[in-house]
Amino acid sequence: MRLVEVTIPPGEREAVVETLVEMDVDHYLTDATSARGSDREHTAVATFPLPRNAVQPVVDELREAGLSENAHVVVVDAEVDTSRRFEELAKRFGADSGGSRIARDEIIIQARELSPNFRTFLFLTLVSAVVAAAGLLLDSPAVVVGSMVIAPLVGPALSASVGTVLDDANLFRRGVKLQVVGGIASILGATVFAVVVRSLYLFPPTTDITAISQISGRLTPDFLSLIVALGAGAAGVFSLATGVSTALVGVMIAAALIPPAAAVGIGIAWGAPMVAASSGVLVLVNILSINLSAMLTLRYLGYQPKNWFQLERSRTETAKRIGVLLVAIAMLSVFLGGVTLSTVQDSQFENQATAAIDDLVGDPSDPYADANVIDVQVHYRSASMLGQRAFANSLPFHEPERVVVTVGVPRDERHPDLAGRIRDSIRERTGDQVAVDVRYVEVDRAR
Repeated sequence: MRLVEVTIPPGEREAVVETLVEMDVDHYLTDATSARGSDREHTAVATFPLPRNAVQPVVDELREAGLSENAHVVVVDAEVDTSRRFEELAKRFGADSGGSRIARDEIIIQARELSPNFRTFLFLTLVSAVVAAAGLLLDSPAVVVGSMVIAPLVGPALSASVGTVLDDANLFRRGVKLQVVGGIASILGATVFAVVVRSLYLFPPTTDITAISQISGRLTPDFLSLIVALGAGAAGVFSLATGVSTALVGVMIAAALIPPAAAVGIGIAWGAPMVAASSGVLVLVNILSINLSAMLTLRYLGYQPKNWFQLERSRTETAKRIGVLLVAIAMLSVFLGGVTLSTVQDSQFENQATAAIDDLVGDPSDPYADANVIDVQVHYRSASMLGQRAFANSLPFHEPERVVVTVGVPRDERHPDLAGRIRDSIRERTGDQVAVDVRYVEVDRAR
């Protein structure tokens, strides 16, 4: 529920009162006492409670009835109105609007207030990036989640979309500016932190960073990453429009941006350009997708400027910006599609290779009846090795190179020809020629 206060300029009192009476809105009218010099700016103040989704229709009616732009319209939260007429008003506007959402002016103000001042925004972004980089290197999900809570990214992500749909150029420019600054600052902050950590030997500088699960999870962005970012943007705008707290949604948006940005910085510091590139693609995809889904959700909720000229300009700009976002996402989707296809192919190869090994080793008629497969690991050759074998197991666009099979056998038992037979079996099953290493582990057989 909202409590609305409208200051009425001279000559507009009658129009305001008649409109509120026609709309059956309970209101209270008091004479204004403020003045500037000898000319009174306002003659009265009208106060009335409204359901949240009735604020915009009522204010629009007052504007159409003659309430000028000089009038102040103040909207504040209220707790309870027990009158029967308010209940009837809530039912009427609830049925007409198809849902509960805040007014245009209110969503603009809230989107603006979600973004802190520039110094605060920059400081919190740098801190969140440093914490995220530390969490990635420590392989600590708890620390990474903590970095998401710090990040002040929900405001800029939603401000650009609200400014586009409601034709607020200043809000749009500020949202875009903070998103660009936030992305660059988070990558630079993580890079500097990772360089310091590596230079001072606070973390082993020769560590294979792609073997860290919290980092490797950001190196293969696929179409599911796109879905996550689209959901984050839609949920953020919906929370903002319905007056629900955006705190948790802000964590979701930060989850799509801060950890991959920190992974970019770590990749740069470790001299791993493919790590930085893969994580960078994920950052770009997430930023673009969040903005796209936020704009589409605002349009779906019916937000648009009231002024006809603003409405036409808003529709044109929204269509252009949605088109640009779609083209950019489509271009990046080539990379996402390649990663998705590579992931599917890897899974198929691993399943087929494991099945071929199990069929061979588990066959009681073969001389390997006493052996049992303990573990199967597939090592991949990256499409761009860049002289560093550390990338081979984690980056997209790779092909199987070696299969390492751990076999349990009784004491002193070995099978010299097993590696060759496994290699042939895998080739027959998958069509891929790979090297095979067999590692033996002595096991005790229970009688």
